[in-house]
Amino acid sequence: MGALLGILLLALSLRAAVVSVPPLLARIQNDIQFTEFTIGLLATLAPIVFAVFGLLTPRLIRGFGLERTLMLSIALAIVGQVARIFMPEVYSFLGMSIVALAGYGVGNVVLPPLVKKYFPDRIGTVTSGYVTMLAIGTWMAPQFSVPLANATDWQISIGSWAVLSTIVLIPWLLQLIADRNVDRPDQPLNAAGAAHPLVKINPWKSKVAWGLAIFLAGNSAQTYVYFTWLPPYLQARGLDELTSGNMLALFAILGLPVSLLVPLWVPRLKNPIIAVLVFTVFWVTGHLGIYLSPTNGTAFWVAMAGLGQGTFAIALLMMNLRSRTTYGSGVLSGFAQGLGYAGAGIVPMLFGVVQKATDSWGVAFSMLGICVVVMLIGAVIINPPRTIEDTAPGAEDAGKLERIN
Repeated sequence: MGALLGILLLALSLRAAVVSVPPLLARIQNDIQFTEFTIGLLATLAPIVFAVFGLLTPRLIRGFGLERTLMLSIALAIVGQVARIFMPEVYSFLGMSIVALAGYGVGNVVLPPLVKKYFPDRIGTVTSGYVTMLAIGTWMAPQFSVPLANATDWQISIGSWAVLSTIVLIPWLLQLIADRNVDRPDQPLNAAGAAHPLVKINPWKSKVAWGLAIFLAGNSAQTYVYFTWLPPYLQARGLDELTSGNMLALFAILGLPVSLLVPLWVPRLKNPIIAVLVFTVFWVTGHLGIYLSPTNGTAFWVAMAGLGQGTFAIALLMMNLRSRTTYGSGVLSGFAQGLGYAGAGIVPMLFGVVQKATDSWGVAFSMLGICVVVMLIGAVIINPPRTIEDTAPGAEDAGKLERIN
C-alpha cells in the first residue's frame, strides 16, 4: 500500500515546477527582470532537462538502486523549488529551476520501473492511476497558483509545491523501512533468492528503444506546441484572452479521461497500433479544425486534440509492456524519455520561428502534420511483441531475470 501511495503522489507532483510559474510571470517580473529571451529559455528548460536526466537516470538506477534514485530525485525537486524563490536575478532563478526540473526528470524515468517492480501483475491498473495523477497535477498547479499568489505572494505560491514533494517522501521512507531487501543495485535476486549479475542492456542498439523514443517525440512535440502556442494563436485569430486560456485548460484536462482508459484497454490488444490510430484521428481532426475554423466550434476542435493525448498514456504504458525486467523498464524509460523530450523540445521553438519567418500559420501548422507522421513511424516500430532485453548479451536467458528487489 505504501508503494502505491508513493507512486501516485510522485506522479501528482511531477509537473508542479513546470506549470506553476507561467501563470505568475507578470508578477515575478516585478521582482526579477525576465526578457523575451529568458521567457523563451524558461519555456524550453523542461524538455531539455528532462532529456538530459532521462538519459542519465538508468545509470543512477544501476549504481544506487531504484528507491535511492527516487529519493535523490525528490530531494533535488524540493531544493530547487525552495531555493529559486530566494534568487535575486533571472539566471540564478533559472539555475534553481534546472535543479528542480532535474529532480522531476529523474522522477519521470523511475515511475515505470517502480510500477513493474511493485505491481508486476497490475501494470495496467496502476499505470492508469499514475497517468491520471499526472493529468491532475498538470491541471492543479496552474489552477491554484494565482489564487495562492493573491492570498500571499508569488514566492509562497510557487514554493508551496515543494510541500507536495516533501509529502512524497513519507510513503517511500516507510517503504524503505519495511522492505529489508530493497534495491541492492548490482545484485538482483533470482527466484531462489540467489544473487546474479545484472545483464547490461544497450538501448542504442534496440529497435524497441528507438521506436518508443520516436513515438514519444512525435507525441510530445504536439502537446508542447499546444501548451505554448494555442492561446497566442487563438488570440491572433480573434478570440479574447479569457476564452483562449479556457481552451488551453480544456485541452489539458482532457488528458484525464484518456489516462484512465488507455492502460486498461491497450494491454488487451494484440496490436497496440490500433489504439494509436484511434487517437491519431483525434489529433488530426483537432489540428485541422483549429487551423481551418479557429473561431467556430473552437471547443470541439480543441476537445478532439485533447483526446489525442491518449498517445502519451500509450507511450508510458509501453515502457513496461516492451520490457521484461525492472532494470529493462528503467533503461527503456530513460532512453525513450531522454531522446523523446529532446526531439519534442525544439518543435515549439521552430513552430514560432517558422510562423514568423513565413508570416503563415498554415506553414507552422504543417509541422504538426510532420509530428503525426513521426509518431506513427514510432508506433509501427513498437507494435510487434518484442522487448528491450532482446538485444542484451545472453538475451535468450533474459526472460528468466526477476525484477530488482
